[in-house]
Amino acid sequence: MRKIIFTTAFLLSMTAHAQFTYDYLKAADGYYQKGDYYSAAQYYEKYLAGGKTKGGRDAYNPYVVQASSSSSKKTAAVPANRQQVVYRLAESYRLLNYPEKAEPHYRQALEFDPAQFPLARYHHASMLRALERFEEAEKAFTDFLDQYKTADAYSEAAQREIQNLRFIRQELKKKDLNLYTISKSGGELNAPGANYAPVWAGSNTLLFTSTRADSSAAKNQVHQNRLYRAMVSGDGISGVEEIELPQSGDLHQGAASLSPDGNTLYLTRWSNTADKKSSAIYMSRKEGNGWSEPKLVDASVNTPGANAQQPFVMPGGRQLLYASNKPGGQGGYDLWMAELDPAGNATASTNLGSLINTSFDEQAPYYHAASATLVFSTNGRTGMGGFDLFQSRGTAGNWSAPVNMGYPVNYVKDDVYFASRGGAKNILEDVLFSSDRNAACCLELFSLRKTIPVRQVSGLVVACETSTPLQGVTVSIVDTITNTTVYTKTTSADGSYSFTLEEFRPLKAVATVEGYHPGSLHFNTPSDAEALKLGNPALCLLRIPKVGTVEVLENVYYAFNKAQLLEESHSALDKLVELMNQNPAMRIEIGGHTDDKGSDAYNQKLSEARAQSVVDYLVSKGIDRGRLEAKGYGESMPVAPNRNNNGSDNPEGRQQNRRTEFKVLSNE
Repeated sequence: MRKIIFTTAFLLSMTAHAQFTYDYLKAADGYYQKGDYYSAAQYYEKYLAGGKTKGGRDAYNPYVVQASSSSSKKTAAVPANRQQVVYRLAESYRLLNYPEKAEPHYRQALEFDPAQFPLARYHHASMLRALERFEEAEKAFTDFLDQYKTADAYSEAAQREIQNLRFIRQELKKKDLNLYTISKSGGELNAPGANYAPVWAGSNTLLFTSTRADSSAAKNQVHQNRLYRAMVSGDGISGVEEIELPQSGDLHQGAASLSPDGNTLYLTRWSNTADKKSSAIYMSRKEGNGWSEPKLVDASVNTPGANAQQPFVMPGGRQLLYASNKPGGQGGYDLWMAELDPAGNATASTNLGSLINTSFDEQAPYYHAASATLVFSTNGRTGMGGFDLFQSRGTAGNWSAPVNMGYPVNYVKDDVYFASRGGAKNILEDVLFSSDRNAACCLELFSLRKTIPVRQVSGLVVACETSTPLQGVTVSIVDTITNTTVYTKTTSADGSYSFTLEEFRPLKAVATVEGYHPGSLHFNTPSDAEALKLGNPALCLLRIPKVGTVEVLENVYYAFNKAQLLEESHSALDKLVELMNQNPAMRIEIGGHTDDKGSDAYNQKLSEARAQSVVDYLVSKGIDRGRLEAKGYGESMPVAPNRNNNGSDNPEGRQQNRRTEFKVLSNE
């Protein structure tokens, strides 16, 4: 009888245990389907451990509590098998930005049937990259591409991830890393939870979004996204408090921007239901110390059926940047710009175009007015991995190609949201930005400062005809973006000039001096982005010849005893062409001269023919024949003795006498 009782008890215990385990799986699948990945992970862990896991629900705070923790009242789906449990657990941790937890489960899923779990290897590789195991990650992405034969967004992303890993290794070797100071913001800014999207509201007031616990909220709303205010004094933070902005139910709100006068707040509001995020941009007006009930912005921004988020008010308050996945873009979330009327209401929106947007996601636009720089985050370009911060110089409708802001601004995890109080010459002088680089899951606030070392630009001004240095030349350095003169220098005795910059940027050197035509030279940055010196090519100035000036054309050669120009002469004559083009009113005489060998008549004829050959060449290069005269002087105008005093031959003298000259007849 005792044996029967024991057996019955054992069977009842096993049945109860199986029931508990089944309940864990049922609950986990329910949370997973609703997008509550934190709750799903807890119950999948319990299921896999047979209900013996330790720790409670507060052991880990997610970035966003995406759904209510209450059980679904709908009919439960068919429970996942054990392989699906492992994979869904990996997915849950990945979607919670928790690579340390996700990676081992994805690694386990690599042993499963790839037909059932085709993306396991891709996600495992991305977790390896997030964990800074770069060589393993590159091999894993390569293996994924070898196995995954579908041409889609994942294969494209894997190829880009391989490029990212090579970019990462390059960035980690940069020589200027000592110029950066990055630190996690202290004080109360980074309370447990997510803390991100910094916005300066005046010189000492900071707005930001946080999922920090609110003990006064309902149980399933403790970690909702809310807007907070902090007072900043130097490096000190005080008075962190939630702003007085109406917020009810399961709505999250944050990622805000202020109008220039500080009286209008644009913000994102969103909810997460049935594994779907629904977000839109709202507008609230200042009311005393608080804000009015947010109102939905016009449909030109909030397109029905699409999400809009992360508004940023441009300087002047007449345009609103934002991110949206609405139709008409490049794919994923794109950056858009809406026009604002004087009351702050949005009118027509335009997409920022394919130069800025990719087929993936562009997020969190920010515009730094002092340096005319658009900063945004994207996962669609080569970078450190995940979302990286990029910058584009210019103004609305006139953007330059985006450039990755590089390491250590970007990291192998996500870097999103950026706010700078730097000046025109250094956008990285005083920055707050959001990153999950030091966190298991969530975005946190970081401060960034980059010291810009003095950079030196030097160059030389020479005469075009002779390449000899020119002293006393005034060199004006012009900013080609603002068209303003930023430096004025005078060349020294060796024709050189130099000046210093805080950072290389598009400039133009304009050189002027009496007796020469002005000259200019455009220059940008050295090929080595980390170089501290830039040596410009020589800037040559063309002389303005005076009437009556006679000059020998050096290096002009003819066939022996003939008037045929040799090819070696073309370079010297091309300089004369350039001189005449720079002086369109100038008329010249080309004079031919010989030594005294041969008869006078022969030398006269030869000198005239050679002068005419030069004229013909100049005409062939576009010079009007009416500006040219050919004249032969034969041996009549020697500049050196043809014979020495003792009657012997003087080869050097003869060589000087065999010459071609040009004489300025008029220049008006």
